[in-house]
Amino acid sequence: MTNQTLAADVVVVGGGAVGENLAGRTAAAGLKTILVEKDLVGGECSYWACMPSKALLRPGTALAAARRVDGARQAATGVLDREAVLARRTAFTSDWKDTSQVEWVRGAGIELLRGTARLAGRKQVEVATDEGAIAIEARHAVVLATGSAPSVPPVRGLDGVPFWGTREATAAREVPRSLLVLGGGVSGVELAQAFARLGSTVTLVARRGLLSAYPKPAQRLVEAGLRADGVDVRLHTATESVAREGDGVRAQFTAANDGGTGASAVSPVSAERLLVATGRRPSLAALGLEQVGLVPEELRTDATGLVAGCPGQWLYAVGDAAGKVLLTHQGKYEARAAGDAIAARATGSLAAGGEPEPWSKYTATADERAVPSVVFTDPEVAMVGLTLEKARERGLDASATELPIAVAGSALHADGYDGWAQLVVDEDRKVLLGATFAGPDVSELLHAATIAVVGEVPLERLWHAVPAYPTISEVWLRLLEEYGL
Repeated sequence: MTNQTLAADVVVVGGGAVGENLAGRTAAAGLKTILVEKDLVGGECSYWACMPSKALLRPGTALAAARRVDGARQAATGVLDREAVLARRTAFTSDWKDTSQVEWVRGAGIELLRGTARLAGRKQVEVATDEGAIAIEARHAVVLATGSAPSVPPVRGLDGVPFWGTREATAAREVPRSLLVLGGGVSGVELAQAFARLGSTVTLVARRGLLSAYPKPAQRLVEAGLRADGVDVRLHTATESVAREGDGVRAQFTAANDGGTGASAVSPVSAERLLVATGRRPSLAALGLEQVGLVPEELRTDATGLVAGCPGQWLYAVGDAAGKVLLTHQGKYEARAAGDAIAARATGSLAAGGEPEPWSKYTATADERAVPSVVFTDPEVAMVGLTLEKARERGLDASATELPIAVAGSALHADGYDGWAQLVVDEDRKVLLGATFAGPDVSELLHAATIAVVGEVPLERLWHAVPAYPTISEVWLRLLEEYGL
């Protein structure tokens, strides 16, 4: 075993999309940056989450879209080619090889270390590699960009049966005959629909409803879409136990009675595969946070990513590790802000102890006010900013304007187009606080809403943003008319 000691301006622990973005930012600013990754460079999103899951979903969505248009419907008479879908998915993961990502890292002037890192003290990082231990001293900052890990529910018998997490599902080499999905969040509903359209018999079980962070009309449209694809959707149902059954699993459930008291048994489900998609949590275990006086479960950051309660202003956390918004695009945004803040503090152009103004290049202000998210089911759900309930919880005088998406553009887009849209308005300032769209292909409406929320565009000015005809974006005009403009 060899032991080395290195020095760098910035050490980034975690080489996923978020860590790459931050390291790229600090390296471009002239700071010597070391990136430490124990797995594939590019991280969860590239190989097991965003990209492969959407690659699994897209062929089914494209086929369904053709079948919603008369004339195309008659030509779209076949079924999905499973092998081709899986091969296309694999292509998007580069067959789980990170050669191109490593080339980008090195081309950006970032030093890459393969190994497992932990904090050893103030600005001290220890990395265990196959060749030995490496100690690194960071002159300016250490950044935790370690992503998140699956949350496994306390279901009796689960530790004794083989099951998929989202990693195994998105990397599947075969489509199971039957699939039981536990979890009604984004990953659960997306993968349930993907595998149903690939030919699996799918049952989805959720302790509460589907997509609880989204407005109920959007939830209902997604539920209807799942059921139309043959998914057995069981809501407000608790998984009591799972056990092996032949080469598969068998699960037992209970559901709340109509009166909301007690519980009653419901029919069990047997499946070839079990997918547990019940959420994720920041991956902070075994990082040595205790060595610098921090409790992993209590880690908090300011708007620049600086970790609270760590003397010396040197430790940062971004992306899922920071626990604010567990979305790749938002983590990359946090990384850009934190990288710029680190570089500015290194040169003294930004005070070490002060927090910059909101909406500056050093702050991830949108985390609190304008987070965009998309559920890539069919129909899609696209949302940014605050729901009506969240706005009122913050003490804002907010109203909601909503209506079906029924414009010329949607009628042309699909026969029998079924969609829904909502704007949430700050009545004191007359600006948008949030927007939600649900329906086929509504994700492309989202960035306009994000710009309106971030820019705090007054409704009277937004009225002059004329949507092109005939597009689905005409729903913006109808919403503003419904509001009263």
